[in-house]
Amino acid sequence: MSMWKERYVTGEYLQKNPSWHVEESEWKAKHIYRSIIRNQIHTQAICEVGCGAGEVLRQLQMRLDEECLFWGYDISPQAIELAKGRANERLCFELADVQVADTPYFDLLLVLDVIEHLEDYYSFLRNIKQKSRYKMFHIPLDLSAQTVLRPRGLLKVREAYWHLHYFTKETALELLKETGYQVLDYCYTPRAIEEPTHEVVRNLMKVPRRLTFAIHQDLAAHLLGGWSLLVLAT
Repeated sequence: MSMWKERYVTGEYLQKNPSWHVEESEWKAKHIYRSIIRNQIHTQAICEVGCGAGEVLRQLQMRLDEECLFWGYDISPQAIELAKGRANERLCFELADVQVADTPYFDLLLVLDVIEHLEDYYSFLRNIKQKSRYKMFHIPLDLSAQTVLRPRGLLKVREAYWHLHYFTKETALELLKETGYQVLDYCYTPRAIEEPTHEVVRNLMKVPRRLTFAIHQDLAAHLLGGWSLLVLAT
């Protein structure tokens, strides 16, 4: 087993992130729901790959049609144990690698903050492509001028979240195209602005980030960072 995978299987990731980022789930679900509505996607079966504690799916279940069914897959036993407390008759979770698991065919596959953790994200993206009609990716844009210029800018992200790869909007979109996806829609999600934090510097940065984003979205993401990219593809 590779070192990156072992971290999630043995419980090391849970020790480092006891909440498994549940506090971000409502925020993510809000932006996913907006994209579903904006693109008029009819969903009766939704799957999340790397579902963690399962709170994003629970939040979506509260927003979407009552006939919609939800599946969550994760390779971490600890994550699935957390998720099982959220399971119900229309929401189920399974300890499995979705790349090789025998799954139903889904209307929408969610891949939220996953590919930056994987050693071989090219094979992963190719392996999941036939699992659903639509795919929605949420990709953190860790590469910016300020993270590159600060000596520990990217190292801090690597140590806190175990990101192995770092993207800009352009490289993220190009990756999806290179692995055979057709991008239908994308938008920035302003994590650094909308999510509450007790970090003084992050709170101070909210004002210049918001102002720069209002002037030019790409410039704000490239210069100051703090954004992720939500991409809808087939």
